[in-house]
Amino acid sequence: MRRPVTALALLLAALALVAVGCGGEEVTATPETVEGTIPEETTGGNTENLPALELTGNAGEGEGLWDEGGCGACHTLAAAGSSGTIGPNLDESKPSYELAVRRITLGQGGMPSFGEQFEPQQIANVAQYVVESSGG
Repeated sequence: MRRPVTALALLLAALALVAVGCGGEEVTATPETVEGTIPEETTGGNTENLPALELTGNAGEGEGLWDEGGCGACHTLAAAGSSGTIGPNLDESKPSYELAVRRITLGQGGMPSFGEQFEPQQIANVAQYVVESSGG
C-alpha cells in the first residue's frame, strides 16, 4: 500500500515542477511585416519640435540621405529601388510633406526617430524626396 502512495506523491511532485517551470513571461509573436497605410492627417497640430516644416527640402539631397538612413530596408519606394516590407509602402501611401517630416523627426510605432541623427534641413530633404518620389 505504501508503494502506490509514494508513486502518487512523486508523480504529483513532478507535475508540480513541470507546472512551475511552464510559468514565466508571456511572449507575443512579432509579425515580420507591418501592413497598413499612413494616415492622411496627423494627430495634434504641434509643430514646435518640427523645424523642418519651415524649410524647403531638396529631393536630390534627400535621395542620398534616404540611403544613409537605411530607409529602404523598411520601406518600399520604387524611385529608390527599395522594396522593404516592414514599414508602409510609400508608393501606395503617398505621404504629405508634413506627415513625412513628422514621422522622420519623431518616429512612430516601429519607425525610429531620426530627429537626433539628421539636422532639420536633412529631414526636410528626405521628406521632399519621399513626397516627390511617391507622388504624395
